Amino acid sequence: MSEQPKTLGFNHVATMTANLERYLTFYGDIFGAEVMHIMEAKGDHPRMAIVNMGGNSALNVFEVPSDSIIGDRTKMGGRGPIDHYALAVGSEEELLEIRDRLVAVGASPGVVTQFGPGLRSVFFRDPDGAELEKHIYPTPAMHLAGDPSAAAPVAAGSG
Repeated sequence: MSEQPKTLGFNHVATMTANLERYLTFYGDIFGAEVMHIMEAKGDHPRMAIVNMGGNSALNVFEVPSDSIIGDRTKMGGRGPIDHYALAVGSEEELLEIRDRLVAVGASPGVVTQFGPGLRSVFFRDPDGAELEKHIYPTPAMHLAGDPSAAAPVAAGSG
């Protein structure tokens, strides 16, 4: 299939926390995320924050009682049908800068994992213990700059 996807990427990821203020402070301090809107609880809809994560994407964070968050966020397979999400950065420098912030608050051991040519990630835990990932994907600019780790990715369907 040579046609491009009909979507533009992810608009938002919805997640839950028992402590909205702690959650928003973490994402603001570590990633520079900006709270766009807070909606107070009304009827059966819990208190919610919409957090700008950059790149036209957001986190929709619902504040719910901790006993209503089902599963074990520390264990793959215990996290429900979506295991984790990765936040994108545009450069190796940004990846390392955020890695250092995560290490400073005890949210990550600081290991940079190489998944393939130019594909590097740092895993971390958010304030509620969910495992998440910060990821850099090779860009055309990395190729032009001669970054040896940015070998051309394998095209879909080519192997």
